[in-house]
Amino acid sequence: QLQLVESGGGLVQSGESLRLSCVVSVDTAGYSDRSWAIGWFRQAPGKEREGVSCISDSGHATNYADSVKGRFTISRDNNKNEVYLQMNNLKPEDTAVYYCAGVDEDAGSTWYLFGGYDYWGQGTQVTVSS
Repeated sequence: QLQLVESGGGLVQSGESLRLSCVVSVDTAGYSDRSWAIGWFRQAPGKEREGVSCISDSGHATNYADSVKGRFTISRDNNKNEVYLQMNNLKPEDTAVYYCAGVDEDAGSTWYLFGGYDYWGQGTQVTVSS
């Protein structure tokens, strides 16, 4: 099992920044040997969940939704088992619950296209006021 816990959400004004953190832990023997891609997703009220950004286990490959390119940056520190989402120049339309999720990137998933994520955190609320 992969466990993910998000933090860092809050209420900010338009144009401000937030950094979300996702702590990743493995609680099943054998899972720590796998390569875990981590993605950030968000879901606004009344809307479907959408992929925001994702990063490979090594950190060398990343992808972003068009709506956040140039404003959001994903990174990870595997020594700390943490994945971050730096969100700059936030807009009211970024308001949503943000989730981090994990998937074994060697298991044939389309993780790079935000597909196949098996393990999910509980979410953290981000609210951007105009």
